[in-house]
Amino acid sequence: MNFFPAVKKGLFVARPNRFIVECTVNSRPIRAYLPNPGRLWELFFPGSLLYLIKHDASYEGTTDYTVVGVERDGIPIMLHTHVNNLVARQLIEEGNIPGLEGATIIRPEVAIGRSRFDFLVNRKGREIIVEVKSCTLAGNSLAMFPDAITARGRKHLLELARLAEEGTEAAVIFLVHWPRARYFMPEYHTDLEFSKTLLAVKDRISVKAMSVEWKKGLSLGKVQELVIPWKVIEKEAHDRGSYIIILRLKRDRRLTIGGLGAVKVRKGYYLYVGSAKANLTKRVERHQSLRKKLFWHIDHLRAVADFHAALPIRASEDLECDIASALGKIAGWHVPRFGSSDCSCDSHLFGMAEDPVHDPSFIKLLQYFRMDRLEPFLRPDRVSQFIKSPDSGNLSSPVK
Repeated sequence: MNFFPAVKKGLFVARPNRFIVECTVNSRPIRAYLPNPGRLWELFFPGSLLYLIKHDASYEGTTDYTVVGVERDGIPIMLHTHVNNLVARQLIEEGNIPGLEGATIIRPEVAIGRSRFDFLVNRKGREIIVEVKSCTLAGNSLAMFPDAITARGRKHLLELARLAEEGTEAAVIFLVHWPRARYFMPEYHTDLEFSKTLLAVKDRISVKAMSVEWKKGLSLGKVQELVIPWKVIEKEAHDRGSYIIILRLKRDRRLTIGGLGAVKVRKGYYLYVGSAKANLTKRVERHQSLRKKLFWHIDHLRAVADFHAALPIRASEDLECDIASALGKIAGWHVPRFGSSDCSCDSHLFGMAEDPVHDPSFIKLLQYFRMDRLEPFLRPDRVSQFIKSPDSGNLSSPVK
């Protein structure tokens, strides 16, 4: 099946909203429709190579093109979430999904109760409800889903589990559009509730993750099943760990901050590193709020700066100082002794002139602490070593 005829190439410029991308095609600026609501921070940088298709005359939208893919490290990644189900259908019909070999599709888009699922299939006389998710978030060999909070995704899991309890077989398939992936985990840093729900239902529904290769021109290549290290997920998916708070200061300020005294802070983006051994979500919510007693150093800066982003890094080990050390190597400046009165770090507050979520070096840092640092311990022969280690082993080497 040719999913994308007449693919054109363009260069990414900006993403003004979730469903619109500004780019250039043949050096001409255009706006294109993006059928993918994910954050995609790790894929969209100025100059990233995009794959697009041009609409025909019957298209009624406001753009002439649709973005269907993007290259990362020279490898195409398919982004079109609607096409994801067409790919899943082909894989099911060709017998490429373990546990669904020989299955036939009865019908797509199955409405049950208040939910709609992707497929109803028949395998050996048994009906199975199948839900399919598209995953583009990946480190080197570890893929994670979702890259943004998905209440709908969690609802689907709960509905599938209920159907299974009532006697209907159910399955969820994560299609990972990154051919170097070898492992899959729920993205508990961003959506802890989805991750907890997947853990809770994994023994009632079939959970499969498959990596999909896309060749140049976006033709379908090899497909392979990924390892899901459930024991590692059980250890790591808790509301504890570290976090990075990003604030934006619109003008230079002079602040009086407790024992630090008078502190000059220039305009720009500020990245603050903290940690919480429990209730990390509440800690982050406190930093977002303006209505509170000024207690920590960061409270004084938050009082005059706009909140920009909160990035939890949930882990069973203490990564706070390692994250601060890594940020110090890529930041434009730091505020001495800020937030580091109880450790030997120079600072836990760092400044950058431009938005860090659009900076490849920052996204690489985030990817390392959220995903890549775990990869050496995801092999089946090393999971037990990780589980038994109280500090998860020496995983927190600074990003190079």
